[in-house]
Amino acid sequence: MISRRGLMLGSAAAGVLCAMPSAIGQVPASIDTLPPTAPLKRIALSAREMDVRLLGPDKPATRHFCAYDGEPFKIFRFERGTRLAVDFRNELPDPTTVHWHGIRVPYLSDGVAPLTQEVIPPGGTFSYNVPLPDSGFYFFHPHCDETGQVGRGLFALLVVDDPEERKVRFDAECFIVVKDWRLGEDGQWIDMSTDEGAATAGTFGTVRATNGSVIPPRVEVPAYGDVRVRTIVADATRVIDLGTDHEEAALIAVDGQAVLPPAVLDHLPDGIWRMGPAMRADLQVRMPGPGQEVKVFDYRSGEPYLLTTLVAVDKGLKKTAFRPKALPQSTAPMPNLAKPQKLDFLLQVSAGPTIISPALPADDPLSKALVDSLCVGARTHWAISRDSWSTGEALRLPPPLNQLKDGTTYLISCTNVTKHVHPMHLHGHVFRVLSSSKKKGMPQYLADTVIVEPNETVDFAFKATSGNWVFHCHILEHMDTGLMGWFRVT
Repeated sequence: MISRRGLMLGSAAAGVLCAMPSAIGQVPASIDTLPPTAPLKRIALSAREMDVRLLGPDKPATRHFCAYDGEPFKIFRFERGTRLAVDFRNELPDPTTVHWHGIRVPYLSDGVAPLTQEVIPPGGTFSYNVPLPDSGFYFFHPHCDETGQVGRGLFALLVVDDPEERKVRFDAECFIVVKDWRLGEDGQWIDMSTDEGAATAGTFGTVRATNGSVIPPRVEVPAYGDVRVRTIVADATRVIDLGTDHEEAALIAVDGQAVLPPAVLDHLPDGIWRMGPAMRADLQVRMPGPGQEVKVFDYRSGEPYLLTTLVAVDKGLKKTAFRPKALPQSTAPMPNLAKPQKLDFLLQVSAGPTIISPALPADDPLSKALVDSLCVGARTHWAISRDSWSTGEALRLPPPLNQLKDGTTYLISCTNVTKHVHPMHLHGHVFRVLSSSKKKGMPQYLADTVIVEPNETVDFAFKATSGNWVFHCHILEHMDTGLMGWFRVT
């Protein structure tokens, strides 16, 4: 396993590249995404349990809720170009890690045991080097016992601001956090995962909520103003169709990356944006006159589910023509689509553990690495092209799905041959979604997570960065029961 010493921030921040031997042998180069002169901000971060009244102020408190710094749904904001030195302490009763979802960190700070670090035991500490090279809307969460810990609330939002983006002015900002709870009538947790759910669409919450509340929020914003509505599906299972009852709305960013040109929501297929677990979307909503309302819905439910109501109040603004606002272009590396290397992967059902990729050489210590049993499910239900992740008693780390070259562009065709949707997330990269065999009217866009529907092929491309990077379904039970693999990039 990689030692904590190998992860110490000081050595990572001292230069843009670090490749060191560790307890698992020579690892790929861990490439920093900011120069060593980047401004440094050191923060302390903890994860711990607390009691929260999730069902309402007059209902029993839910015990063993998990939160960072003791604050549910905490929002962190920093400037683009800042390097975070994160001193993390695990105050939970179980091991954990921290994964910086969507942030292009050096892979040794990616938070995936055993590829990048050991699990952090109760009472343990860990130092993460988290450069912030790109503006946008991100979040962070554990990557061990993710179904259980995220299911009980362990995640936080991370907004990276940029002076250039601030020039694109909005009159208000509103966050929508979609997160259900698996609670019994007494307000206490019930099993986060079921075998039936893990083998199908996932185990859904028993209580729907927005921003932690069972009562959809009402937010006052300026009449005739432009509101930036930033939505995240933080749930482990739920897929939503994000939309409004108002014509003047546009999709301006996906997973923190600008949509260029912005897409008027009504011009997208079915007038909605489909989002699965871990996906983020920024909408620009032009408000109507004073006293009027705009409702933001999940239209995927049997009956549209109200997420948030925006209430227009008079702040002296005058009515003007609606024009979607273009955010600055992404600063992430873009794929070179002239001559990409093509890779094909199938998302499949699996009746048990299966591996067909070539094994790592016997002298590669990762060939002997074991995945912590807390980090995986009990059974295998899924695979990527007949390679399944560790589960149950089969805890040996599987070999990589493929070995890639740093700086090379890869075009992945991902085909879902199962009956269920899979939001697929690639760590450490921003990719360009090129096409879908089903969504013919969908524009190309940048993302870190993309939904692949049943019997659909989605093509996306990225420029590979050195490291060991996992690729998995973000319906967490699917990930826990086989639907994860990894790429080695050297």
